[in-house]
Amino acid sequence: MPRQQVKHIRHDPLVSDLFPGARWSPRPSRDLTTAGSLPGAPLSADDLIRRKLRRIQDGGALRYMDMFSGCGGISLGFLTAGFTPVASVENDPWAAKSHGANFGPRTQGGDRPAHHIPRDATTEDAVSVFADLGLTGTPEDQIDVLVGGPPCQAFARVGRAKLREQAHRRQEATADQAFLVDGRVSLWQRYVHFIRATKPVALLMENVPDILNHGGSNVAELVSKSLVEEGYSVAYTLLNAAWYGVPQTRERMILIGFHRATGIMPRFPSPTHHVDLPSGYTSSKNTARRVIHEEGSEYHRWMADPTRSLSPATTASQALTDLPPLFALDLLKAGQLRRGAKDPSEPVDYISNKPSTPYSRLMREWSGFATQTTTGHVFRYLPRDYKIFAEIDPGWEYPEVHAHVERKISSWLAGRKRRGLSTDARDPDVRDFIALWRIPYDPTKFPNKWWKLDAGKPVRTLMAHLGKDSYSHIHYDSEQARTITVREAARLQSFPDGFVFKGSMNPAFRQIGNAVPPLFAYAIAMGMRESLRAPPVADMRVELLGLPQSHISTTEGSR
Repeated sequence: MPRQQVKHIRHDPLVSDLFPGARWSPRPSRDLTTAGSLPGAPLSADDLIRRKLRRIQDGGALRYMDMFSGCGGISLGFLTAGFTPVASVENDPWAAKSHGANFGPRTQGGDRPAHHIPRDATTEDAVSVFADLGLTGTPEDQIDVLVGGPPCQAFARVGRAKLREQAHRRQEATADQAFLVDGRVSLWQRYVHFIRATKPVALLMENVPDILNHGGSNVAELVSKSLVEEGYSVAYTLLNAAWYGVPQTRERMILIGFHRATGIMPRFPSPTHHVDLPSGYTSSKNTARRVIHEEGSEYHRWMADPTRSLSPATTASQALTDLPPLFALDLLKAGQLRRGAKDPSEPVDYISNKPSTPYSRLMREWSGFATQTTTGHVFRYLPRDYKIFAEIDPGWEYPEVHAHVERKISSWLAGRKRRGLSTDARDPDVRDFIALWRIPYDPTKFPNKWWKLDAGKPVRTLMAHLGKDSYSHIHYDSEQARTITVREAARLQSFPDGFVFKGSMNPAFRQIGNAVPPLFAYAIAMGMRESLRAPPVADMRVELLGLPQSHISTTEGSR
């Protein structure tokens, strides 16, 4: 989910604050008019929804708006499932440019400059967005589905730790609770505000699992209550992107809703792939669900883990095949690697004329984004570390890497001592060798800072921190001895090779780490399309991934 820079938050009287002692004050949902559906009078909200639904089921466009859209992971999933983009709201300038470049030409009404500019969800509303796009009519007539993922940094445990650290640096008295008062916590209220203004038939909200336990409050439950008051039947659960063919074990909260006038109950896509998740994911889910266990939930649903009868999970090597190898140590020796901004728009040829795995076929032949070449095959300049990457094993994390390097330094010093040479740190040879190898981070504070991919497994969650360094995803091929490239990160997030990222390397990495995997979003979108009883469309997963049709279904989950 993209980072949202908050200028100010308008308090929505619909919802209470999220802190202990806050009182829930629901407000009845509003119809567009109290005149009902008398001849010549505006439609009631229920009549408006039923009219939209009839148009959808008769083959009309399934129009959607993407809130907090980032570069467009959710947008791509819904576009590919046959939905039509209308508008987006994204505050990050580079992400907004990427979204405009990929979806502007495909948007209802055609491409306009207004599709390419950043927008602040705290200061814009549906009227201003639609007017800027030249759309006529009332806001509730413009879209059928509203999707989005309000920024997650204040909910995620990694983000909470960073907020605490920054607050402690500012010597704030409430530093330990900084994540509770971060302005982004309230951005979901703006999401509800846009729901109220646009009256969609259906909605999707995505966030990190820890939104279920934000300082002891289940924010997903609060969001659900507010949406019910707006007239929607909603449910939420935790899903893992690897269950749907994404080569990444990314766990997310998914909330789906349909207006009560449709008579449709929320359903989630059943897993299509089997994966053995690391033990840490189970404990993280249990922590996130602690409030549910203690207080219960009206809207949470449980999803059964996928069985081994399903297709196996997509692995890192299956995802990255066909991209040319980049041997960092050789390139460094040849003087072809330099510090500085790198352009991810440079074209790159594949190493094979035809895709060598079903997943690479999906990446190269994705509908609307098929390409004969790709871009973004650039990686970070880390001259000290390439030689270390070459020596470490797949699956190693920072403590193991740090211990390996320290053993190497100790062994080298012991060899010098046996030869009667100085081991004093002030000796130039000793000083230079240590500087050449030693990595400075405390292994007790940064256990997850480094991680080398395992070629035979999905990768761990990609995060926005990729925009600062990429040690969390070191390529599994020791001969290449480097961190992953922008295009490799995009593939691991299931962005097709024809998808364009605006900005230099760092903004591109950040956009990818913030995004919802498009293939994951596609599974959700296809399920929602089926629930709406829209005319069926061919399933890309069957055509390009070779997924058996029998593996594709939806479920309400269990209470």
